[in-house]
Amino acid sequence: MAGQSYFYLASRSPRRRELLNQIGVDYQVLTQRLTSERGPDVNEDPLLAENPRDYVLRVCRDKAEGGWMRVVQRKLPLRGVLAADTTVCIGDEILGTPADAAQAADFLARLSGREHEVLTAVAFKFGERMETELSATAVRFRALDPVEIRRYVASGEPMDKAGGYGIQGAAGAFITEIRGSYSGVMGLPLYETAQLLKRFGIGPVA
Repeated sequence: MAGQSYFYLASRSPRRRELLNQIGVDYQVLTQRLTSERGPDVNEDPLLAENPRDYVLRVCRDKAEGGWMRVVQRKLPLRGVLAADTTVCIGDEILGTPADAAQAADFLARLSGREHEVLTAVAFKFGERMETELSATAVRFRALDPVEIRRYVASGEPMDKAGGYGIQGAAGAFITEIRGSYSGVMGLPLYETAQLLKRFGIGPVA
């Protein structure tokens, strides 16, 4: 990939774009599949007996594969594809993106006063080559009362975020301790991402 001026980001997340901008790399957002394109959607349901690490890596790899397929099918300039996936877990139990406000409130009540783990996988695919990185971060919440849980859910912030919260938003006030990658909890661990891109010859734009 020597000399390539940019790569594709297979994600609509504004937080991931913000983080990539922070490290100064050149990329283009790869939009979703067109109806004329063929290929299976990414299955984000955990498989039977699948542990959280295997789950987040599988989903991330599938996103990168799907992104590469879009590049090829649309006859876009051949550039690498970066994808990421984040999940929150308590032990081996995965807390994904809440389906509704009631589930968001349930997630937050279960995270209240305890430690959980945030896993973010990053994958980069170019041609037949794909490599991955995994970030694991321990996060502890203070005890939350039902009123503040309802207020936070009513803000709408939890609804598109793994585990039902965003560390960069109002939920930052819930967190008493973090051991690991802050950017990983946001959705794109910058150290791991930069190391992954470096292995493909990609660095900050001069």
